[in-house]
Amino acid sequence: MNEETQSDQRETEAEASQAGVAPVAETRDEEMERLRTAAEEADKRVLLAQAEAENTRKRVRRDFEDRLKFAAVPLIIDLLEVRDNLLRAIEATQSSEDTAGLQEGVAMVAKQLDDTFAKHGVREIPAEGELFDPNFHEAISQMPSEQAAGIVTHVAASGFQMHDRVVRPSQVVVSSGPAE
Repeated sequence: MNEETQSDQRETEAEASQAGVAPVAETRDEEMERLRTAAEEADKRVLLAQAEAENTRKRVRRDFEDRLKFAAVPLIIDLLEVRDNLLRAIEATQSSEDTAGLQEGVAMVAKQLDDTFAKHGVREIPAEGELFDPNFHEAISQMPSEQAAGIVTHVAASGFQMHDRVVRPSQVVVSSGPAE
């Protein structure tokens, strides 16, 4: 026996004698079986930990995909309320000859829609009278006007941005300067 094994055996015998138990020497086969069992248990724990980590990874990925898929639900709920009001306005036109009431109702729905957009971080891009900026405006035409060259003179379709990202650029007519 080497010196380390003898030291371990003496410690085991000392512990056994303190506990009042006669020391039992472990045979080589018993020691091999004990070590084999310990190694198998360690392998099982490693496999369980790996399986748990993989399951956690899959659950986190699935949760992220669900959040991404349903991120627009609050916006959709708010827009459905606007749709309901538009349908009510259409019903009102069928039962009434009063167009002033219809105009007022549709104006209220348009304001509700603008408020819903603002609630979700969507705002209109200012364009008319502004200097043309290709980051926010899309020029659909260029015409001579009293305005200086490069100034937006007409907005064909309003542009919008959401949280400082352009969702749709404003479609504009740009001045080419005074006519000659």
